[in-house]
Amino acid sequence: MSENTTASTELTSQYAAQVTSDLERNLKEQERVSGEIAALQEQLATLQHDHTVLMNMQQALGITLRPDSSAAAPEKATVPVPRKKSATTPGSTARATKNPTSSSRTRARKATTKAPAAATTTTQPSLVELIRQHLAGQSEPRSTAEVAAALDRAHPDRGIKNTVVRTTLENLVAKGQAQRTKQGSSVYYIAPDTSQPTPPSPTESQQQDEAKPE
Repeated sequence: MSENTTASTELTSQYAAQVTSDLERNLKEQERVSGEIAALQEQLATLQHDHTVLMNMQQALGITLRPDSSAAAPEKATVPVPRKKSATTPGSTARATKNPTSSSRTRARKATTKAPAAATTTTQPSLVELIRQHLAGQSEPRSTAEVAAALDRAHPDRGIKNTVVRTTLENLVAKGQAQRTKQGSSVYYIAPDTSQPTPPSPTESQQQDEAKPE
């Protein structure tokens, strides 16, 4: 009976340790995914803001073509079939003649009222640009908390969080736009050294190999 009890106790301890380890990994993964989602939401908000500004400018300038219209669109356009003339009264002819003028005046008034709003709207830099500019102005490596605190002081309306800053910094490191250093258990980031040549990307290396004569 004592041997069975000892074996059961050891098995329970192993299960408990495994569950605790899995729980810690799960929490870390949740934090990482939450940071990535927050960064994507920040980028989406910036794109939506830019889209609104561009739409206002397009309406103010009186541009009617869609941005995705291609040069081949006029070739594909079909000539509308002329409508048959119908008997009209002098009163209806006069009203039809006045309608285009009133429509043009309405569009002109709308463009005039929307032009100041489009001119005064400014595009805010994205979080990626803010972090890159901050690192470029630092002479020593900075931690995630230091970068987040500095940006929060400079832009209190943005509500910048440490998790979003950490995810953005790691993305910049992966793209070669920032460098990561370690001092003990702490991680610091700094702008890349522009004096050293940047290694070519895998695509550029493949293009260079294909360009070499056999």
